[in-house]
Amino acid sequence: MSTLDIKAGERVKDVHFTEDTLSVDLIDGRTIVVPLAWYPRLLHATPEQRANWQICGGGYGIHWLDIDEDLSTEGLLRGAPAPRGSLRSTPVHRKAVPVPAGV
Repeated sequence: MSTLDIKAGERVKDVHFTEDTLSVDLIDGRTIVVPLAWYPRLLHATPEQRANWQICGGGYGIHWLDIDEDLSTEGLLRGAPAPRGSLRSTPVHRKAVPVPAGV
């Protein structure tokens, strides 16, 4: 599916979760249901973090600010899970190591 194939009815209307699925309601009346296991950041997020989403990308995307996750209706309709290792792309907080003076 190319960007030209996206239709106005494929915009996001609502998002909801079960214990193991993500459901996205579209403006045209369809609902996309995918396993949460496809999106590790959402799978490991708290219910509060999952509930904190907003529509983006002109209505064709969903953004979760708390977990820095973005999904598009195009990808969901294609059945595209998150790329492998996407959970590792979250920032890693490392302990600062002091550098001795004169080095």
